[in-house]
Amino acid sequence: MMCGVSTSAEQQPAGAPLTLYLVKRLELVIRALLDDALRPLGLTTLQYTALTVLEASGALSSAQLARRSFLRPQTMHEMVLALEKRGLIERTPKAGNKRVLLADLTDAGRALLADCAPAVAELERALLADLSPGQRATFREGLQHGVTTLGALSGHRRSQEA
Repeated sequence: MMCGVSTSAEQQPAGAPLTLYLVKRLELVIRALLDDALRPLGLTTLQYTALTVLEASGALSSAQLARRSFLRPQTMHEMVLALEKRGLIERTPKAGNKRVLLADLTDAGRALLADCAPAVAELERALLADLSPGQRATFREGLQHGVTTLGALSGHRRSQEA
């Protein structure tokens, strides 16, 4: 046992795939289905994610947006330029530091997200369809616990590297 984490053998039935493997497979299926659903609207899953992050948090720098969208800064820079060119976001200088540009949704970006909502809601319903309300809550709690726990571990490791 390392770092206070139980080994997979202690947590998984014999022959069962690791939970991490199942989560990754779920992510890949979701990504493929979202890409298919969003393609007619001219968006990729990564672009959609970035737009929803801006919708939830307001104006952000490209670096902040990259972290919250789980992308490398270089990838986000290219995406921000593409989204800005399409008129879905606008960038304005940050008060007090004109070198930092803050990206924010435009009305067109908000409208496009509203257009995406039915397709995304349909996938969410499909994912949860055969679960009882209690199972849905447990599933969401388990996912949130994983995000919180591994996010803290990631932050701890990054701080040790610095």
